[in-house]
Amino acid sequence: MASSLVVRPITADEHLDVIERMSGSFLQTPAWGTVKSDWTPEGLGWFDDDKLVGAGLVLYRFVPRTGRNLAYLPEGPVIDWSTYDGAAITEPLLAHLRHRKSFSVKMGPPVEARRWHAKTIKDAIADGAAHRLSDVPADTASDAASALIKELQRAGWKRRETAEGFGDFQPRYVFQVPLSGRSLDDVFAAFNQQWRRNVRKAQKAGVKVELGTRSDLDEFHRIYVETAERDRFTPRPLTYFQRMFDAMLAEDAARIRLYLARHEGQLLAATTAVKVGVHTWYSYGASTNEGRELRPSNAVQWTMIEDAHASGAEIYDMRGITDTLDPDDRLFGLIQFKVGTGGDAVEYVGEWDYPLNALLHRAFTYYMERR
Repeated sequence: MASSLVVRPITADEHLDVIERMSGSFLQTPAWGTVKSDWTPEGLGWFDDDKLVGAGLVLYRFVPRTGRNLAYLPEGPVIDWSTYDGAAITEPLLAHLRHRKSFSVKMGPPVEARRWHAKTIKDAIADGAAHRLSDVPADTASDAASALIKELQRAGWKRRETAEGFGDFQPRYVFQVPLSGRSLDDVFAAFNQQWRRNVRKAQKAGVKVELGTRSDLDEFHRIYVETAERDRFTPRPLTYFQRMFDAMLAEDAARIRLYLARHEGQLLAATTAVKVGVHTWYSYGASTNEGRELRPSNAVQWTMIEDAHASGAEIYDMRGITDTLDPDDRLFGLIQFKVGTGGDAVEYVGEWDYPLNALLHRAFTYYMERR
């Protein structure tokens, strides 16, 4: 294990090269710093004997009248956590952030802890004994992740647990469809009967999925707001999605795509997909209240999987789930829908906080818990 790394600012080109090469999260790309306009971004590099071995996008949120800031690395830093121990990665980061007058640091190491296959989850739901995914024995578990968790705890990092299994800012549990080494026929055959039936029903009914452009974002946003009203969440403004497309497409013309599912010209569902390296994410989705019996959401997901596979992606990531297995829980439908793809539920080590100024850290934590 290497014992010393140096952290220092890097150029956007250096930063992007690392993220692309290591298929890091799109939340760690330089473009994401532009998307999050209410934060101040900085790209950092981890150097081992002057060789750039890792990168991280740090987002700074400044607190008025204090001269201090919260430093946040969403799903980062991107580095081989199995080559370098946690202290080697985090200590030079903390030293840099002390210099930047950060009062608290939040990071989400992209380190997989446990994985459950779809069959395991379906069997657990049918059995009814486990109410949480975390109570079900995993199909794979990482000793390295367990060691990292213990190391971070010993060093004073804190992981906030949430009742619904979500992370503090980003999800701790996600759902992924592996594509590497599989044909599209293999992927489709792994769908459950309901998913296969729904995709075929949409195709037979004449649901057409097409790629949209930035100019179609207003139409996407219209049904996204409708979705927010139905599912009771606060929608982001249209300007957010316009900024996201502008920043990501400027960085890479293939970074982000908009998918539109129509029936007889009427928009029924729309989604966005983001790709970095060999990893493709489903990021935002929307659907109307009308035409749901035509299964446009299944149709658009299948088209995104087809395109991800054609682009050489090894993972199609459906993003966050909660860990509930309770059919009476209002969030149960989220995991139930995604399990139908035959993929895997994945738990990461989660998001961790480190207080550099204990008083300000406690005040900020109190605010976040009550907002």
